[in-house]
Amino acid sequence: MKRLIFLGPPGAGKGTQASVVAKGGDIAHISTGDILRAAVASQTELGKQADAFMSRGDLVPDELVLGLVKERLQQPDAQKGWILDGFPRNAAQAEALDQLLQGIGQSPDFAVNFDVPDEVLVQRLLSRGRKDDTEEVIRHRLTVYREKTAPLIDFYQSRQKLVSVDGNADVEQVNQHLTSLIS
Repeated sequence: MKRLIFLGPPGAGKGTQASVVAKGGDIAHISTGDILRAAVASQTELGKQADAFMSRGDLVPDELVLGLVKERLQQPDAQKGWILDGFPRNAAQAEALDQLLQGIGQSPDFAVNFDVPDEVLVQRLLSRGRKDDTEEVIRHRLTVYREKTAPLIDFYQSRQKLVSVDGNADVEQVNQHLTSLIS
């Protein structure tokens, strides 16, 4: 059983690798974006609360996201292991996640940092062709990432849980490295 947290800037390949590794390792791929959309669609109590924030264009509060993550981690498919993709996003969320996991008798095996140079990230994101992926917006998102999310690298390193992978390597090489972590 493996429990992994995927860290890295936008465009680093976290979601792509999480899907492949989760499927190959028969563990749950847990994306907070997917959780929020599913909870809203199924109109769970937490989903209704999240929808109220999202429909106003507000961020869903950490407590609510943590509640949804807790629900998801307790589902049967997550008992074999999981990959958290897109959460936590800052040190406060990481502390709260640690407490949540302790409360349900779990802990992450590793936080995997996808290390990719900014210029490569910019080119990857521009090549997606999304309207909101202009170079200016992408560089701003990377700045926000460095300020808010990058401190998680130190957070998990201080707990001897951090593993870095070269996210600029060939997709297969990255996948092989990640697969070796869950074997």
